[in-house]
Amino acid sequence: MSAATPCETLGLEPSFGFGDRIGLATPGHVAAMQRSGQGIQPIFPQQSIREMTRTARSAEQVMQDALSGARAAGWQGKIGADADHLKTPQDVDVTAAAGFTFFTIDPSDRVDQKADDYSSSELREKFEATRDTAPWFSQYLNQEIQLSTGTRVVLDEQACMRATVKYGLAIQRAIELGEYIRQLHEQAGKDYEIELSVDETDQPTTLAEHYIIADQCLQHGMKLVSLAPRFIGELEKGVDYKGDVGALEASLNDHAAIAELLGPYKLSLHSGSDKISMYAALARATRGRFHVKTAGTSYLEALRVVARHDEALFRRIVRFARSRYDVDKATYHVSATNQAVPEDSQLDAHQVEQVYLECWSDVPQGLGFREPGRQILHCTFGSTLTDPELGPALREVLKAHPDTYRDVLDDHFSRHLEALKAGM
Repeated sequence: MSAATPCETLGLEPSFGFGDRIGLATPGHVAAMQRSGQGIQPIFPQQSIREMTRTARSAEQVMQDALSGARAAGWQGKIGADADHLKTPQDVDVTAAAGFTFFTIDPSDRVDQKADDYSSSELREKFEATRDTAPWFSQYLNQEIQLSTGTRVVLDEQACMRATVKYGLAIQRAIELGEYIRQLHEQAGKDYEIELSVDETDQPTTLAEHYIIADQCLQHGMKLVSLAPRFIGELEKGVDYKGDVGALEASLNDHAAIAELLGPYKLSLHSGSDKISMYAALARATRGRFHVKTAGTSYLEALRVVARHDEALFRRIVRFARSRYDVDKATYHVSATNQAVPEDSQLDAHQVEQVYLECWSDVPQGLGFREPGRQILHCTFGSTLTDPELGPALREVLKAHPDTYRDVLDDHFSRHLEALKAGM
């Protein structure tokens, strides 16, 4: 592994991940932390392998951009570093060499996304074909787990079979990668921590599934600091939570009770950008033992700077994004369509920002963003940033107006952090 970085493991402290797809956002992230982040630890270097590929950036670039930005902005506190959505040992090698300390394992490609829709007969057939992936099956069969919330988790045959079919291969992969990470860091004498992501599924993670997944990882010695289930409701990219926040909080209470019983470890919220309406519930349910991961929202705030300083360029980006959206959205959970959003030619300067980015002044108090235009811009970040004309032009606007970019990020993320602290 590479030369030491000042990045640290953060343990069970509440934490917030700031994704930066361009490399110029950290001063704004620091400003928000200095204003509103008391009691929450930051992760400034955070990027997934997928994002690095789409933006043509290396793990070393991500790390150095974040650390130099933090130093320049005067940050003196702890810094975590999240190597996000790791799927292979090679992903681990690349990010560990760059000095990342927080490793997010993502075995979502090993999850059977159809498992929740199988009939009883189909489920049993699938189970018989996959039971070798779950040597743990009989260990949990017919157990009942009493949670501190009063909820009983019943691990009957149906629940255990469905967990096997849905997550058996994913649990195997997570354990393998966790062991690889452990050996790599122990050999190098480096500290590390692991987050497990099982949130990229169509259906919510049940309490039974959460219990089995986490218990298996911990039994196999994984240094699990946080786990990201797929929560109820809709957590689409770039917009606020869609669902009943009261029902969500009840579910969060149960998931947090499992994390306390087995770990303790943090509950992690992925696709956390702009989910303002659910933050207080997350903080309350976990008693401050949470991690929130954001990524694309800093890119969208970069586009806000473009909209305010180079309207013509912003309109070009909007038109380009619309042309790319149906292809680029394939790997994202979004509901926006081009047909649902007016073309930029129909909108004046304020309207084009409002429709494609939204403005806090136009959002009802207590809610985050909801317009579908943000999703069109969010999903097409890679195409835009790697376009030979639009990418460099966007960066030039940000470099010419660093104060604007810092200020819009400060405002944006202070709202996130304050909403979380309201529940702590």
